[in-house]
Amino acid sequence: MKKWFYILLIPYLFLSCSKDKNESIPLVNVNVVIHTNDPAFINLTVPGGWTYINGGSRGIIIYRVSNDAFNAYDRHCTYEPENSCALVSVDVTNITGLDDCCSSKFLLTDGSVTKGPANLPLKQYQTTFDGSVLRIFN
Repeated sequence: MKKWFYILLIPYLFLSCSKDKNESIPLVNVNVVIHTNDPAFINLTVPGGWTYINGGSRGIIIYRVSNDAFNAYDRHCTYEPENSCALVSVDVTNITGLDDCCSSKFLLTDGSVTKGPANLPLKQYQTTFDGSVLRIFN
């Protein structure tokens, strides 16, 4: 065969590899407003504080990174998300999320994986904060 055929074949081989086990987390509309001075959210008053709220695919973890910044992550684990027990919870360190189903761990300061088998970070939602009102959205 001609060389050009092999040149065209190589990219196809890379694109046709088996699908990664990490599927995308379902897209769910998120638009939540929280008043951080509400007593229900007292854990969010200091950096390092966190709480769970309803929303997203399987709930949302809100983590206060600094006085002015919050991160919001879907609790749906990124490893084999079709598994019904793929749910991330904040562990005893208060800085790591753990999926009890596959034992993956995620750093709450940026959503990155600290222990597999997951290799994709937690799905993160956008946030804005004006000093008292936190908005979480996608």
